[in-house]
Amino acid sequence: MPAPSPVGLVGGMRTVELPDGRTLATEEWGVPDGTPVLYAHGTPMSRLARYPDEGLFTELGIRLITYDRPGFGASTPNPDRRVVDAAADIAAIADAFGLSRFPVFGVSGGGPHALAFAALHPDRVSRVATLASPAPCDASGLDWGGGMMEDNRRSAAAARQGRAELAEFLVSVEHKDLTSLLPAAELEVLSRPEVGGMLSAAYAEAIRPGYDGWIDDERALFGLPWGFDPAVIGTPTRLWHGDLDTVVPVTHAVWLDSRLPASTLVRGASSGHAGHFDATPDVLRWLLS
Repeated sequence: MPAPSPVGLVGGMRTVELPDGRTLATEEWGVPDGTPVLYAHGTPMSRLARYPDEGLFTELGIRLITYDRPGFGASTPNPDRRVVDAAADIAAIADAFGLSRFPVFGVSGGGPHALAFAALHPDRVSRVATLASPAPCDASGLDWGGGMMEDNRRSAAAARQGRAELAEFLVSVEHKDLTSLLPAAELEVLSRPEVGGMLSAAYAEAIRPGYDGWIDDERALFGLPWGFDPAVIGTPTRLWHGDLDTVVPVTHAVWLDSRLPASTLVRGASSGHAGHFDATPDVLRWLLS
């Protein structure tokens, strides 16, 4: 295993320096000497995104490690990166924290990044889970935009066109209220004070340095091939997805489940995209089992 990368402490944030000179910002939640679990946040979010009731981590004895993907929050941008590049970043974080083998999970845009680590470092992943994850933009046989809300389809189309087109689109929708387009199940979760407060803080930190992280994340997820085949992941995998999700339709999870050789798909019949919050406790218990 490579030698641990330098780790610095800055308030509640720890930084990991990478061989190429970039820096990744990390945060820890729960029990300091608990079972390490690494979490990949959604898009556009930051290391401050997590299950809002931190008592769950204490109850389960979890040391949750989160990090800002490149360009978000306090992490250095990595222009034109691909999803597969997250594997090396997560490995560097694991080395810095002295982790050898551990469970990984990701929500929404974080799901593919968690899968990337499982694909490239199977010996270091005990279990992997995704919640409301998209499928690759070049997924064969999948109607990728079918059932997806219009602005998300437009965002993905802009991501395929290029950075400038995507930046222009994101500026146009930044202050747009999209809640009227979401199903009631979605709104019920997002209206919870603990969820709304956490998401607001995580989003504000994500875009604090600008839009570079958001642009690169959407380009990697929706505009470029991921750079790995999910079919190579032999690690036990749990997929969760809400049937009422219009942000990322459940057909994406069905496609992933059909490609992953060791996966189980759990569907929330009355859940939308934000239903992943209610699904997280069971997913964490599964990751630890």
